[in-house]
Amino acid sequence: MPTEKLELRDIHLPDPVSWWPPAIGWWLLLFAIILCIILVIWLRKHGLKKNRSAKVLARKELDRIRQHYENHHDKKTLIEDLSVLLRRASLSVFPREESAGLTGEKWLRFLDQVMHDRRFSEGAGKALIAAPYEKNPEFDADEVITLCKEWIEKLP
Repeated sequence: MPTEKLELRDIHLPDPVSWWPPAIGWWLLLFAIILCIILVIWLRKHGLKKNRSAKVLARKELDRIRQHYENHHDKKTLIEDLSVLLRRASLSVFPREESAGLTGEKWLRFLDQVMHDRRFSEGAGKALIAAPYEKNPEFDADEVITLCKEWIEKLP
């Protein structure tokens, strides 16, 4: 048998794997990271708007309460509405545990903390705990409205 010389070539290796373009998994990971960043930014802005909108709504409600008082001069309804407004505003801005269960003097001291003075517990704001239960309450309506407006403006 004649021996034939076969011309064999050396093993041909593929080109090394390049870092670019990345595989589909890396593209998906990049997309997920960008999506998460956008979501975090949107949630932060949305959360800030929520707090700002609570303050804006409280201002509008206070204006409505003031207008109703100017039209009807009903102090009992005024003090009841102001009391409800302050309670709702505090529940919208502060954690529920801080203000939800407070009544009487403790409630007024909580309101004083926002004002950094004692105009609720020792001043015109004292009407908030007694006047809603009186038949014909006597208090300075303009002073209480102004105090409530200042409290709303100082909300965080």
